[in-house]
Amino acid sequence: MAVNTTPESPLPVGEVSRLIGGWIDRLGAIWVEGQITQLSRRPGAGVVFLTLRDPSYDISVSVTAYRQVFDSVADVVSEGARVVVLAKPEWYTPRGQLSLRATEIKPVGVGELLARLEMLKKSLAAEGLFAPERKKPLPFLPQLIGLVCGRASAAERDVLENARHRWPAVRFEVRNVPVQGVHAVPQVVQAVKDLDAIDDVDVIVVARGGGSVEDLLPFSDEQLVRAVASCRTPVVSAIGHEPDNPLLDYVADLRASTPTDAAKKVVPDVGEEYERVRMLRDRARRCVEGLVEREERGLAHALARPSIEDPHRMIDERADHVASLLDRSRRCLGHLLDRAASELTHTHARVVALSPAATLKRGYAVLQKADGHVVRDPDEVTADEVLRARVAEGEFSVRVDAGSDARSDARTDA
Repeated sequence: MAVNTTPESPLPVGEVSRLIGGWIDRLGAIWVEGQITQLSRRPGAGVVFLTLRDPSYDISVSVTAYRQVFDSVADVVSEGARVVVLAKPEWYTPRGQLSLRATEIKPVGVGELLARLEMLKKSLAAEGLFAPERKKPLPFLPQLIGLVCGRASAAERDVLENARHRWPAVRFEVRNVPVQGVHAVPQVVQAVKDLDAIDDVDVIVVARGGGSVEDLLPFSDEQLVRAVASCRTPVVSAIGHEPDNPLLDYVADLRASTPTDAAKKVVPDVGEEYERVRMLRDRARRCVEGLVEREERGLAHALARPSIEDPHRMIDERADHVASLLDRSRRCLGHLLDRAASELTHTHARVVALSPAATLKRGYAVLQKADGHVVRDPDEVTADEVLRARVAEGEFSVRVDAGSDARSDARTDA
């Protein structure tokens, strides 16, 4: 329960420590899991002191156990081992220090670890962290590679040497961190986040050599898996050997069986690329040469055609044909004109023979009234009517005689 205090009536440190101890004493015994980082077994002492640490977080707590409790597992438990402890929290009032009084200690076996990892794997898979569509493609030729590995480790040497042998111009940004033990997880996570924050880093490689299941546990930690899943930079997992499958392999964008394999998958081989370029150039050259040869054959075939070999031959042939047609047309037109001229002559002769002028030349005359009407009947004229008489050589006027028969007499009016 809360304690009411004021600046005028504060609680002494001893009272505060006593109250904390009272609250902690109310807690019952609990099972706690952690990794032993320190182990102190003094000869003749009846108490064994341990430090139990959470490998995922930078948190540890002191544990005390009677020697007979620890001796039951002393042969299988040492520093670095994972254990499950049944303990009751205790508060040491004079120093204000929290500790756990262990009444039972059980080592965490490999089978139990694997079962827990399998449960964690299913849980993370259900969240979609291992989904293939989340995988990011690796760049063809990374300019700067981030490498997370142990200091002066074989994994670091394998990655650096093989990558530089394949592509000498490649550059690395290396982060040396513990790759096993209680400090591995937070430092690996921080190294991955630091490299992911660098814009020039194109890909991140997390590498470690082989080891036991316990040694590789940091790379199956949930905190590390989530940190890799949130990276914007592609991550390559190169942990252990081919049979080793920490959870980092499932969340990474690419899994490499070994650190050497990671170097081969991250950067291309300069010799192979030179050979590929040479093959492509040869292929391109062959394609161009084949195209040129095919066009040359087509051009030669076109030049061998008669119309191209002797272009005036067709014109000459056509010219002769045109001349023949022109001569034929002229003959036809001449015959037509001659025939038309002959017909015109005959027609002209008939027209002349039948024309009024020819009749007049034979001594006939045409009488016309003043309005130009031709007189055809004596009844059409009256006495003393002046008519115009037209003969072959001209015309003159005549008057109808009133005293004689109009049908037979006529008097000339000079």
